[in-house]
Amino acid sequence: MYGTLRGALAAREIRVDPARYKATVEGRIEGTGQTIRITEIAVHYDLFIPAGKRAEADRALRVHPQGCPAHESVKDAIKITWTADITEE
Repeated sequence: MYGTLRGALAAREIRVDPARYKATVEGRIEGTGQTIRITEIAVHYDLFIPAGKRAEADRALRVHPQGCPAHESVKDAIKITWTADITEE
């Protein structure tokens, strides 16, 4: 989802500094015995965007999961959520 969001931002002419574009990912693994299963993945983005681009960034965030092949491949088996902190500069 990280790369897909970056592409969605670029399509909206929002340049992000790679050094300041961060995603933190946490997962929940459940299981019994020797078998485990990933049940949830939570992604949190920290974005710094140019001033005046908030509406475009919000749209990129809303649509990026549907454009992500990994998300689309596992969404019915693993609960995937995302949040974001956006700072306009």
